[in-house]
Amino acid sequence: MASASLEVPGTLAPLWGEQRRAVIEFDTGAPLADFLDQAAQGHPRFARRIRDETGAVRRYVNVFIDGENARALEGLATVVPDGASVLIIQSVAGG
Repeated sequence: MASASLEVPGTLAPLWGEQRRAVIEFDTGAPLADFLDQAAQGHPRFARRIRDETGAVRRYVNVFIDGENARALEGLATVVPDGASVLIIQSVAGG
């Protein structure tokens, strides 16, 4: 087993058990998709806010692994290393 810290913005905390940070345990060598599935267990509204019905990360959501945007790496296939720091950031639009 591996573990990594996950931090979410305050806007997602109510959908994720009122927490903004947690350590997520997952299978060693697992891709980001599996890590996000594990993080969302028991929180279906959180899962739907992060990923769309096809399983893709929503276009206004960015996921960073140790400071690197997962989109610039291998997307959901990016392996999350043991001890990594994963940060989810939602884009904000307005005018």
